[in-house]
Amino acid sequence: MTLASVDIASYLPILLLLTMAIVFAVANLTMSQLLGPHRKGRVKDMTYESGMNPIGTARKRFNVRFYLIAMVFLVFDIEIIFLYPWAVTFPNLSHDAADGAVWLGRILFFIFTTVVAYVYGVRKGVFRFD
Repeated sequence: MTLASVDIASYLPILLLLTMAIVFAVANLTMSQLLGPHRKGRVKDMTYESGMNPIGTARKRFNVRFYLIAMVFLVFDIEIIFLYPWAVTFPNLSHDAADGAVWLGRILFFIFTTVVAYVYGVRKGVFRFD
């Protein structure tokens, strides 16, 4: 057995997986064209967006509060993503008082920045629904 045959054989599972993915995709597209409904008409040819008829302009103005709510959500979401690993490793941190104070200071600063973002959102009126 040569070294070249061993290298090619080790790539066989990857080649098999790629082949299966391509066959699956082509089979799905072909079967949907063959077995799917073939109705044509004014209603079926229209674009469909969020359950609403596409009448009028697509350039609607959104209230700035929509974007502020999205930003506050992202801030809290990212905070949880970064806070979770810290909470998991907290019991395994060094029991040295100075090292513990450094870690506590870091996490309190991190939470403080999130509170600042929340206060900013409250002052801008993000959470008021008039």
